[in-house]
Amino acid sequence: MSDSLLIPCPSCNGLNRIPAGRLGETPRCGRCKHEVVPSTPIELTQANFTSQLKGDLPLLVDVWADWCGPCKAFAPTFNQAAEQLHGRCRLGKLDSEASPQLSAQLGIRSIPSLLLFKGGREVARQSGALPLAQLLGWLRQHGI
Repeated sequence: MSDSLLIPCPSCNGLNRIPAGRLGETPRCGRCKHEVVPSTPIELTQANFTSQLKGDLPLLVDVWADWCGPCKAFAPTFNQAAEQLHGRCRLGKLDSEASPQLSAQLGIRSIPSLLLFKGGREVARQSGALPLAQLLGWLRQHGI
């Protein structure tokens, strides 16, 4: 990794240059002053998805729906993963019901689905909920 990373703000989508050594702290957006690297999943929508793909930290996306029982059961695991991966990977949740066009563009056929993006490109996909240890192992296989 370089000395600093470009990371989009989850609130205003502005790109921020954050020194790699400060990722474990609470870096704030230069534009809106919100936390740039939260330890909780960010909400992804049709409006902010493309902006959130930018940057140097990988983005793990959980595609879910409110009516989906396995999705709801997986949510606490995804939150735990966000805490454990803080500063190494950003985690985001995409509601497939609220963003059906984006879900179709991403080729989502079942939920929950996990999509891993690096450098703005999808590098891995996993269908179904995973236990935390298995999720972290899957991410390790992909360099996270």
